[in-house]
Amino acid sequence: MSASPPHVSTHRHAFTYLNPRVREGVTVTSRRAMLKAGLAGFGGLTLPGLLRARAEAAATGRPMSRNKAVILLWMAGGPSHVDMWDPKPHAPSGYRGPFGTIPTKLPGVHLCEHLPKQAALMDKLTIIRSMDCRGSNHQPNMVMQTANVLAEPRTNPEAKMYPGFASIVAKHRGANVAGMPPAVHLNVRDRTHFAWAGYLGQKYNPFVGDNVNALFQLPGELTMDRLRSRQTLAQQMDSLRRDVDNSGSVEALDRFGQQAFDLVAGGAAQEAFDLSKEPQRIVDRYGTHDWARKALLARRLVERGVSYVTLDLSNHSASGTWDTHGDNIPPYGGIWSGLRPLLPVFDHLFSTLVTDLGERGLLDDVLVLAMGEFGRTPEIGTQGSTDGRNHWPYVSSITLAGGGFRHGQVIGATDRFGGQIAERALTPGDLAATIFHHMGVPVDVTYEDHQRRPRYVVENGEPIRELV
Repeated sequence: MSASPPHVSTHRHAFTYLNPRVREGVTVTSRRAMLKAGLAGFGGLTLPGLLRARAEAAATGRPMSRNKAVILLWMAGGPSHVDMWDPKPHAPSGYRGPFGTIPTKLPGVHLCEHLPKQAALMDKLTIIRSMDCRGSNHQPNMVMQTANVLAEPRTNPEAKMYPGFASIVAKHRGANVAGMPPAVHLNVRDRTHFAWAGYLGQKYNPFVGDNVNALFQLPGELTMDRLRSRQTLAQQMDSLRRDVDNSGSVEALDRFGQQAFDLVAGGAAQEAFDLSKEPQRIVDRYGTHDWARKALLARRLVERGVSYVTLDLSNHSASGTWDTHGDNIPPYGGIWSGLRPLLPVFDHLFSTLVTDLGERGLLDDVLVLAMGEFGRTPEIGTQGSTDGRNHWPYVSSITLAGGGFRHGQVIGATDRFGGQIAERALTPGDLAATIFHHMGVPVDVTYEDHQRRPRYVVENGEPIRELV
């Protein structure tokens, strides 16, 4: 094993010039717009076409467990693997960082001293220490959320068209419960922190689930009675068409359209987003931090039928909160002043979420992932900073829990500096195949690009054998 320090990247850390504020998908600017979006297609599979696709999948005999779900804790900016999940206490001082390490429930495995709750849960977790993130970059965050190395907007103008995991699940699986959106994005500080539907079409975009209290309220001049009257008129018109529709497709459209209507008219989705319905002891358990409250909301959503929730753990847009370039490089901060305050918050929300899911009997059905777009340089003090680490796409760490997988293990390893993969290199494609395996989405499913060429949802990858 080489003792030579790895090469340190020095490229820019902020990409404000590539931070477009482009509206896409379900963008709600008023309650009237919310109603329009809901009836036209709320978060994807409540659309008639998407509901039909789910019904057709069921008709083919392809097994789909009703309750499978994913919660992705997206650590925008790139969490420092060497200061969290892959510490190097015996590396030289310019590499090992300022934090100590602690033993975990898994013998021989140590974590950062600021992750004690995860350490106590290690028998229920898996840490991947050898994720190859080459090609990934800051926002628009595409590569690690699409598993396609071509999804890099700085080098490929079509990058934004590669669909994210959430949208693929929305198209090929749908919500677990009728009347719920199949996919939801939470804490949307900046839309470029997320991957969207791309080639699949905007109808498969996740529902943006922030500021939802007003979204389910109808404008004063539009009552549910009037809304039902409009639906009745539409049904009457469809009945005329049905008389000449020998295939019965219009009848099916009525059924799926009714489910789309029920999402807005019914109370299931509204209730799921309402944290006031949660027992106070559970609210207190998660705590008052906004990230923790959003984690509780994510649990409520998957418990009530949402299939895929992405929670952006960010406090600002820029390049994300975890982009720890140095104490003297605002707004990011460095490992000491930037990362250290985040770790107890993350440790608490992650462990509380996993424990809560387990106590509710949901952990085998819900896969929890915590990751960012890449790791950080093994060398500390980059870019003339006091204690920052720059971007490092050559390796990152990911933590997983639940999903019915085999846990209590560490997969892969890095060299003594934490800069290069030493064992069991894994790719975003392997991660995608593992997620789709969990969600019952075949990895040989394709979608069409603008030239009508078929593309596989997983270009290169297979389910991680140590987990499945």
